[in-house]
Amino acid sequence: MKKLLVINSSLQGSEGNSSKLSASFVDSLAQVTSIDVTHLDLNAENLPHLTANEMAAWQTAEAERTPQQIELASYSERYIKLLREADYIVMGVPMYNFDSPSVLKAFFDRIARAGITFSYTENGPVGLMKDKKVFVLAARGGKYEGTAMDTQSAYLRNFLAFLGMENVEIAYAEGLAMGEESVSQSFSLFNEKISELIKNLED
Repeated sequence: MKKLLVINSSLQGSEGNSSKLSASFVDSLAQVTSIDVTHLDLNAENLPHLTANEMAAWQTAEAERTPQQIELASYSERYIKLLREADYIVMGVPMYNFDSPSVLKAFFDRIARAGITFSYTENGPVGLMKDKKVFVLAARGGKYEGTAMDTQSAYLRNFLAFLGMENVEIAYAEGLAMGEESVSQSFSLFNEKISELIKNLED
């Protein structure tokens, strides 16, 4: 049985389009294979921006941490543990103002840990979170795929690759604020892409 970690970042929680995309993907995958699913709703986590105090907690030996440092370090440690245990990672990601939600950046800041999820070498950084298959399910009000305005996709690929997660597939549902016809067409294309991705997993 494969372990699947679902990471949603919509401000609308389960009602957000990106969350609905990830739920649809999980339902489709569950029809063809056995999966053990863990859900992580970053909006519900209410993550603050990373602080110097939290970084200091990471750098303090576990036995020497204060109660406050133990609590601060627990965010990063829990998230990294969930990632390490997962075979597949599904990310529901909306586009807000040409970027991902700030809560996703707050999450990324807590999983990028030198010596833990990546290491610096004489040839540059090397990702340590390998052997993961990542599916990014991107929901957007406008249409940006393949254009210069889609800086979000490149950032997500680059960050995940930095941690060693280079096997990344992105499926888009775009034009969701451009009328009913656009929405219908977009979800149809999305479902076709999902069927293709799942079929490739089976092969």
